[in-house]
Amino acid sequence: MEPFATNLRRRAEKLGISNAEVARRANLSDRRYGNYVSGRREPDLATLIRIAGVLGASVDELVGSNLEERSGTKEELFQERIHAAVRALGQDDLQRLVIMIEALVMARSAI
Repeated sequence: MEPFATNLRRRAEKLGISNAEVARRANLSDRRYGNYVSGRREPDLATLIRIAGVLGASVDELVGSNLEERSGTKEELFQERIHAAVRALGQDDLQRLVIMIEALVMARSAI
C-alpha cells in the first residue's frame, strides 16, 4: 500500500506537522503510525477515518494512487493548516483560541 504511505507523508508535510504530531492528534502511538507511514501496515477503517480527519483529507485522497495536489494561494494553505490544527483542540482550547482571534481582529481594525 505504498501510495497510502506516500500520501500520508505528503499531506503531513504540506500541513507542516510531523508524523509524531499526526499520531498524537489521531490518538495513535508513534510506532503504530510509523508502520502506516512506512507502508509496513494498513490501518483499519475507523483508524483510517481518524487519520483522514487529522490531515484534513478524504479517505479516497489518502488511499488513492496519488494524493490530489490542492493548488492554491498561501492564504488557502494557511487556512488548511489552521483547520487541521483546530480539529485537534478540545473545547477549552477552542474557547481560548476564539478570544485570541477576536483580539487579533480588533487590534488589526484599530490600525
